[in-house]
Amino acid sequence: MLKYFVSRILLLIPMLLVIGLVVFIGLELAPGDPITAMIPPDQLSSMTLEDIEAMRESLGLNDPMLVRYFRWLFNLIKGDMGYSVVTGTPIASIIQNLLPATIKLTFAALIISTIIGLLFGIVSAIKSNTFIDYISSVLGVIGISMPEFFIGILALLIFAIRLKWFPAQGRTDVGLNALQSLKYLVLPACSLGMVLAAALMRYTRNAMLDVLNKDYVKTARAKGLPEWKVYYKHVFRNSLMPISVLLLLRLPMLIGGSVVIEQVFGYAGVGSRLLAAINGSDYQLVLVIILLLSTVSLLASVLIDMFTALLDPRVRLGGDIGGAK
Repeated sequence: MLKYFVSRILLLIPMLLVIGLVVFIGLELAPGDPITAMIPPDQLSSMTLEDIEAMRESLGLNDPMLVRYFRWLFNLIKGDMGYSVVTGTPIASIIQNLLPATIKLTFAALIISTIIGLLFGIVSAIKSNTFIDYISSVLGVIGISMPEFFIGILALLIFAIRLKWFPAQGRTDVGLNALQSLKYLVLPACSLGMVLAAALMRYTRNAMLDVLNKDYVKTARAKGLPEWKVYYKHVFRNSLMPISVLLLLRLPMLIGGSVVIEQVFGYAGVGSRLLAAINGSDYQLVLVIILLLSTVSLLASVLIDMFTALLDPRVRLGGDIGGAK
C-alpha cells in the first residue's frame, strides 16, 4: 500500500506539468496585454511604438511561447516564482501574504459545514419521515441549489446591511483583538460552507438510513441496547467512511468557491487576487495561483484514497488487488 501511495504522489508531477502547460497556452490565447495593464493610460498615450516594443523585449514577452514556458518552469523548480508583471511585486511575497487568509477562510467554512451538516443529517435520520425530516430535506435541497455568491449576497443584505451584525467588506488582522478579527470571517465562511453543509446533511441522512437496515443493527436492538448507543456505535460509526470521503472530496470545491466569496465580501485572499490578476492581464501571477489551486485539488484526491484505505482495511489498492493467498 505504501508503494501505491508513493506512486500516486509521484504521478502528481507530470499531471501538474500538463496543467501548467494547458493554462499557459490558454492565457496566451486570452485577449489583453500585460503592457497596457501595467502602464497608466496617460503615460501609455505618450509612448511610441518603439518604446512599447522595447519594454516588451526587456520583459521577455516577445520570446516564443515555449521558450517563455520552459523559462518560467525552470525558474519555478529553482524556487523563483517570478514577479507580477503589473505591480513588479515578487509573486512569492504575494502568495505568502494572501494564502494564510484563504486557508483560514477555507478551514473555517469546512468546520462550520461539518458541524451543521452532521448535526442536521443525524437528526434527520433519527427523525426520519417526520416534520423535522421534511423541513431538513427542503432546506438541504435549497442549500444545494443556490450558488455560493447568491448566499453571500443574501448574507450581506441581511446580516451586514440591514441588521449590521457583521462588517460588510474587508479583512484585517491588524490592531484588532481576536473577536473583532473573527467578525470579518463569519459571513464569508458561513456563505462558503452552506452548500457543503446542505450536501453533507443529505448524504449523512441517506448513509445512516442505509446502515439502519443492516442485520447487525437489528441484532443490536434485539439485544436491548439503548437507542443512543445503537445510533452512535453501530449506525453513525459505520456511516463515517463515506461521509469522511465526501468531506475530503469537497475540499477542492471549497478552495475554488473561495475565489467567488472573497470577491463578494472584498476579502483579501488568493481568490480575489486571482480575479484581479485575470482582469489586469497579469498572466504570470494567474499561472502560479491556478497551479497552486490545482496542487491542492490533486493532493485532496490522494488523501481520499489514503483515508478510505485507513478506515476500511478491506480496501485493496494498486498491486494489492486480490490480496495475498
